[in-house]
Amino acid sequence: MLACQAINYEHPMVDFRNNESGHGLPREDDPPAISLVQRGNLKSLETTLRKQWRLGQNIVLCWSADERGLLVILVPHYFLGNYCAHPGVDGSDNEQFVRELIAGTRRKSREELFDIAKRLDVAPSFVKLNTALSESPGVLAAVEQLIKRYGLGYVECRGVLLFDIAEFSLFTPFEQASQLNSLSYSMNSAYNKLQAQGVDINFARTTTGDGYYVWNRDMGAFASQDLFSFLLLVVADNAVARAASRGNTVPVIRSAYHAGSHYELYQAEGVNPTVFSYIVGDVTIDLARMVDRARPHQILVGDFITEIRTHSSEGLNTATLHSPGFVKHCNSQLGVVRGVQLSNKSIAGMRCRLSGEDDSGERRAARRFKITDKHGLSRHAYNLQLTIELEDQTLELGLDESELPTQDEQPSERDDRSAQARRSVTADEVIDDLANILHKRPSGSVSED
Repeated sequence: MLACQAINYEHPMVDFRNNESGHGLPREDDPPAISLVQRGNLKSLETTLRKQWRLGQNIVLCWSADERGLLVILVPHYFLGNYCAHPGVDGSDNEQFVRELIAGTRRKSREELFDIAKRLDVAPSFVKLNTALSESPGVLAAVEQLIKRYGLGYVECRGVLLFDIAEFSLFTPFEQASQLNSLSYSMNSAYNKLQAQGVDINFARTTTGDGYYVWNRDMGAFASQDLFSFLLLVVADNAVARAASRGNTVPVIRSAYHAGSHYELYQAEGVNPTVFSYIVGDVTIDLARMVDRARPHQILVGDFITEIRTHSSEGLNTATLHSPGFVKHCNSQLGVVRGVQLSNKSIAGMRCRLSGEDDSGERRAARRFKITDKHGLSRHAYNLQLTIELEDQTLELGLDESELPTQDEQPSERDDRSAQARRSVTADEVIDDLANILHKRPSGSVSED
């Protein structure tokens, strides 16, 4: 089980997604307003950082303001790996130190920065600016984003989605392109629908080749909950599009939600770092292993503990929830999607539950499943079922409980039972079909815990 702690960064975020200049600086019409003098400072800073970055040879760890510019700590890209491989001189955990250093805001006080440089045994670098850097929130947020683009980030706990297209490799290149485009459209559509309801998902995505990792850039009080609502609307939009489509243009997807730690990097694009990030870490590895064993249409929820924020008459409260509690909390907030249009029909209601739980009010524990991958490593997950009430029909999405493995049934028995139902009557066809089954059977397994 993975324990997570929600992190809420207080500094304002500056969104560079629509920046056509490719420099990662705010456009002139972006709030909050930044003076021309400070824009000159930011451009000078990026020019210097790009030179010191040296096409990805070096990374920036942190910075501190100086009367004449900035102090920054840069190290070679291989430095952190070597540094974390050994304990500190006092026996402390170097890897934990680095994680704390690159998590959250990168700005440090002058004393902190020199203490960090001493521990790392490196010398700070000085970046000269024409004028002193402003302390305005807009300027500081822009500097933070620049530092992150030329560095490496760590997030202790974040909700992440994985959408995977089933049987992707069996389709033609044109069909693959159409399916990826359809899935991308479903995400954009879900974003617009939630935004119209007052829920703004600042979502980022990176392709896996046959799907997407998706996360909420924001780390605010309701980021995880909003991302979960986003997952449900994407699954719903995909299902409606698939029902109305012909051929293989709309994908059958497998999806999962999980929360955990990850590193965040900005990939080089030519000789400059791109303004888009990608993530890798425990949460993405767990998601990949979970979805690899998932069945078409299935929605999985990982096994984690996380902190969420809730509203009350006394203000914001913090609650620590295990996966089933998190899903119940998100389900209680799904009134926000009431009235959203799906296939020109309004959503009258939406509810979700983990298999094993009884939505009639009876207290039953959710069924937890053990997923063993090809390496013999095991993870736990829950099966999510989704009900959507439209004006004249009800959609049931996700994998039905009757299709899930039981405690008494071994994965091999289930595969053999499915194979028997597909076998033809002739001996030759039986042999051919059995050979195909044995060839395709994955080495991992899924069983009820």
